Amino acid sequence: MSAGAGPDSGVALASARGRWVLACAVLASGMAMLDGTVVNVALPTLGRDLHTSLSSLQWVVNAYMLTLSALLLLGGALGDRVGRRRTLVVGVVWFAAASALCGVAQDAGTLIAARALQGIGGALLTPGSLALVRASYRPEDQARAVGAWSGLGGVAGAVGPFLGGWLIDGPGWRWIFLINVPLAALVLIAVRHVPESRDETAAQQRFDVPGACLAALFLAGISFSLIGASGDTSASGAVLPGVLGLAAGAAFLVVEHRRRHPMLPLELFRSRLFTAANVMTLCLYSAIGGILFMLPVQLQTTLGYDALQAGTATLPITILMLLLSAAAGDLARRLGPRLPLVAGPLVAAAGVLLMLRVRPGAAYVTEVLPAVVVLGLGMSLFVAPLTATVLASVDAGHAGLASGVNNTAARIAQLLVVAGLPLAVGLSGTAYADPGALDSAFGKAAVGCAGLFVLAAVAAAVFVRPRPADWHGDHGNAPQCKTCLGVESPPLEPGSRAGE
Repeated sequence: MSAGAGPDSGVALASARGRWVLACAVLASGMAMLDGTVVNVALPTLGRDLHTSLSSLQWVVNAYMLTLSALLLLGGALGDRVGRRRTLVVGVVWFAAASALCGVAQDAGTLIAARALQGIGGALLTPGSLALVRASYRPEDQARAVGAWSGLGGVAGAVGPFLGGWLIDGPGWRWIFLINVPLAALVLIAVRHVPESRDETAAQQRFDVPGACLAALFLAGISFSLIGASGDTSASGAVLPGVLGLAAGAAFLVVEHRRRHPMLPLELFRSRLFTAANVMTLCLYSAIGGILFMLPVQLQTTLGYDALQAGTATLPITILMLLLSAAAGDLARRLGPRLPLVAGPLVAAAGVLLMLRVRPGAAYVTEVLPAVVVLGLGMSLFVAPLTATVLASVDAGHAGLASGVNNTAARIAQLLVVAGLPLAVGLSGTAYADPGALDSAFGKAAVGCAGLFVLAAVAAAVFVRPRPADWHGDHGNAPQCKTCLGVESPPLEPGSRAGE
């Protein structure tokens, strides 16, 4: 089966099988997204129980993000080659086993190692889930299916702090990892109803192992440098990993340019829309990752919330994304993606700036809730249109690769912001447990995250076309129409390179 085509030209979203496909894709990606956010609420508890510093807590978050970010592209390429359904199953089983190891860890080092293993499983299942959606449904259902996947998947990430708080105050922090085991079982039940799909041309290509290794070294070096600089590491100990990481990044670009079948075909970035959408992704998910990393700690350390209260405080984001993401996808279909991609980040920026009022003694209803609601409204506006825009900027044969690139951009953004934000706002050592120091750092972080949202809005305004005269909004497939979206260069044929 070729990429982008399911049996009999695709599954109907409204059919029983279509619902099974969506359930499987949402649950699979939701597990990975959940573990990207659920840990944030647990950080103060982990620091106390494991007697560890801020730098170790950063690595509890970033060990997962590191392997996930470095291997997402390889995971997408593997799915295109051997089958997206098969790769998803392997990823789900791996992820569940690594989650169990996290749940029984007795020290910070073991937990960090298990989190790195968890990220490998996430790299296999995350791009596969979105590629399944793109490849399984009929063309006329793909826009709505992507919108539903984006919205429900976003809910899974947003519900993480609430679920994490409930588990931490109840059975204990270990269950924020152990809960993935029954979730994985549900995915394996649903996946039986999912059709297999692959890119038939990908079987002729070799895996880009050098590219994957260089990408991992680049991300690891930058992370070690940023985290080390905000901790007790010497200047030379912090600078050297950064230099090695940058060298690995430069070597990665050279290798990808020269390989016949690279992990990241640089020709994809000939499309101005694809490039701009991924730049927007970097800005948006840096802002989301930064504020959702700092807010739960601020609520617990400075305002005295317990873990459940801190998680519940962000529940409006979950509700708003559940209610509004599909509507935002429809809005982008009817009016074009530019409006939601400009308005959404600006609304989110306003929400983050409202968090400057989340100070000692702040009341939830008058200070915390308005900020969270406005942030949730902004996120609901841009998540689905951004995903649809990324997928529409490449041909269907590169669906797995495109989703891998975009997911990688999102995870890299979160990885780097967690590594660098404490350094940028002057938070290090055990200062995260000091209410005064944390409050000052939180205010600086909120301003910085708001600025990133504004940068994303500017990028959308400049690079995403407004509704043009030749907009085909009546064909029901506008989010995938190259004319409507303004893709300037023709998409690559599967397996092709510039000049061939």
